[in-house]
Order: sequence, then structure tokens, then C-alpha cells
Amino acid sequence: MLILGIESSCDETAVAVVKDGRKILSSQIISQISKHQNWGGVIPEYASRLHLDCINALLKISLEEANIKIEQIDCIAVTQGPGLVGSLMVGVNIAKTLSWIYQKPIVKVNHIYGHICANFLESNIEAPFICLLASGGHTMIIVMNNYHDMQIIGSTIDDAAGEAFDKVARLMNLPYPGGPEIDQLAQTATNLNAPTNIKSTAILNGVYKFPVAKVDNYDFSFSGLKTSVLRLKETLGEELFLQDKAKIAKAFQDCIAKTFLEKIQKAKDEFQIDQILIAGGVAANTSVRGLFQNSFPDLKLLNLKYCSDNAAMIAGAAYFQAEQKSFDYAFEVFSRMAKLSK
Repeated sequence: MLILGIESSCDETAVAVVKDGRKILSSQIISQISKHQNWGGVIPEYASRLHLDCINALLKISLEEANIKIEQIDCIAVTQGPGLVGSLMVGVNIAKTLSWIYQKPIVKVNHIYGHICANFLESNIEAPFICLLASGGHTMIIVMNNYHDMQIIGSTIDDAAGEAFDKVARLMNLPYPGGPEIDQLAQTATNLNAPTNIKSTAILNGVYKFPVAKVDNYDFSFSGLKTSVLRLKETLGEELFLQDKAKIAKAFQDCIAKTFLEKIQKAKDEFQIDQILIAGGVAANTSVRGLFQNSFPDLKLLNLKYCSDNAAMIAGAAYFQAEQKSFDYAFEVFSRMAKLSK
């Protein structure tokens, strides 16, 4: 089955062609990050216009890379949500138009399910597994017994992990997006030694160490961690804080990685599922990947290029929900998390 995937949920415009849910024939992405950096975040209306500017050209390039014509496509997959409404509408309207012109059915894909299915690309991974999904807008743990039986057992009660990275990056005068910037900075830290004459809840036994939030069950909370970094900055003062920001960045992302690991280990023991997957932009973080790789030696890490938003994961996801393909053009996009398709 050849599936054309379209992704435009936020600040990446992407088109891909995937065969049988796993083999990528083409994957084209145009990032808007450089366009939004001056504002320190994504401007929704501007993002929509940028999607419109390039999606038709990207569609042409992706089909050429796959060496196929659109008439050969079996169906069209498109991100329905969650995401920015205006951005989502660009992709959905293109998908509906192509479907009507070429009489190809549409599969509506939940963006979260797409991130999970990124793990199936160019791999032989099979369910069951427990997936940690961490991105700029979502942080959750999902138990997946098969391709259609999914259960969200935990999610963030405030900031998503990626959002916490962005907010802490601002405190460190780092550009948007904060995740890659903090990760790169943290890798330059040679130790976590902190000033011995300063008292802070973020300093333990002479080193920077942030406490893990105590949240019941499998839920997450990162708002307090962000506030802890802010309080540390106030205690140290601007000059010392920025002088030690590499150490602080390392302690910050180590705390997030430890939080993830504790919850995943608990889920692994309770549900008796050995296979662990990670997905989403934060799955590219070196502390997260390193800690999980050390803790789960059999872990198959998601390829870095499929951690961020892409259309290959949307096309791949559509293969596993192909029974839902239709010529329904009445569906609308949604901005917030909805129930995952079954």
C-alpha cells in the first residue's frame, strides 16, 4: 500500500510517501524555526501562511523523490490534530482537494498516534510496548497492546516537557526552540559542582541537582521544575547563573530524564511489558536517550530524524488504521488532544 502523508500541525511543513507503513520512499520537510525565532515561539497565523507558501512545491518534490505519480497512491493521510488550527487546515484542505480530484480515500491521523508510529519506520518493531511520548505540546505514557488497542495511562498536569525546556532556555538567554539549545549546552558541562556558600533546594551535597516532582500514578508535572530554575537564578544572581548555566542545563535535563525513567519503570513492572519505546521531539535529548539506553539495553531508539514532526510518521500511521479510509470531507481539525483513533 502506497500512502501519501501530509503534516502541517505546527512549524514544520512535511510531505512523504511510505509503503506498507514502514518503507519510506520520500520524506520532505521544511522547518519554520528560523522564521519564528525572533518572537521566541511560533506565531500561529504566520505559521499558516508559511505552510501555504511551500506545501504545493513540497508535494511535487516528494512525489518526484518517490518516483511515482499521484495516480499510483492508494490513499492520502493527513494530520487532523492536535495542533494549530490554521496550520492544520492548510494540510487538511490540500488532502481533501487531492482526494476529490484523484478519487483517493483519506485517512485522518491523530498527531500523537503518528509520533508513536514513527517507531515503525524502517524497523520491525511490533506491539505490545509502552511508549513515552514527550514533545513541546505533549508528555504522556501510552500502553499499546496492538496497533489499535491503546491506553493513555499518564500525561502532564501542567507544562509539557518540551514547553519546560523552552521556558528554561529563556531564563538562560538561549534562542527558541529551547530543547536542542539546552541539550547542546548541557553537553559542555564537565561537572555539576555548585557554589558551597549558597543554599538552594536545587543544590544537594555541593552539586546542582533538581528534585523530581512527586506526582501520583503515571502523570507528570514540570511547572515546578521550571520554577525551581527561576528561583535558583534569583538566588545565584544573573552573573553567576549564566556563568554556571551549562551545569544547570545538565542538571535540569537529567532531572527530566530521571522523571521519565521512574514512571516508565513503574509502568513496565505493573503491565509486565518489556518493550519500551520513546517518541516526540524530547526523545532526541541526549540525557533521555542515554539514561534509557543504559536502563533498557534492548531498547530500540527512534531515529533522530523521526523524533520531530514529519509526514512519514503520518503516512505510516495511516497504514495501521487503513480500515478508516473514506471519502468523508466533512471532518474538521482539532487543536487539543482528542481520543486516539482505534
